[in-house]
Amino acid sequence: MTQTPEDLRYTEEHEWVQRISPTRVRVGITDYAQSQLGDVVFVQLPETDTDVAVGDSIAEVESTKSVSDIYAPIAAKVVAVNDVLVQEPETLNTDPYSDGWLFELEVADAAGLDKTLDELLDAAGYQGVIGG
Repeated sequence: MTQTPEDLRYTEEHEWVQRISPTRVRVGITDYAQSQLGDVVFVQLPETDTDVAVGDSIAEVESTKSVSDIYAPIAAKVVAVNDVLVQEPETLNTDPYSDGWLFELEVADAAGLDKTLDELLDAAGYQGVIGG
């Protein structure tokens, strides 16, 4: 059974989103996504200070099975990336919700972020997507 933490928001593309400040979120892939990918062998992260729109393909995860695009869950600026994944991509398999985060995004407006996060799936909604 895959983990779906209640305190995160989710996309139908299997990204999780965690608010870490009034205007900043951390993004990663779900436990379900990493289990479907298999052994992750390479991660391509976005450049910091890049503006992204919702749905932009901004990162890539390569496994022994396939290559998957990672999409921006919100319109924002990339403000941090998890450089550990460059040397240790398998962290996505072993700890997708903590040490395996991919990047952080920041918006200008906290109220706008509230609205955007409300539009993403909660844990129960994501379980519905993956048939859990």
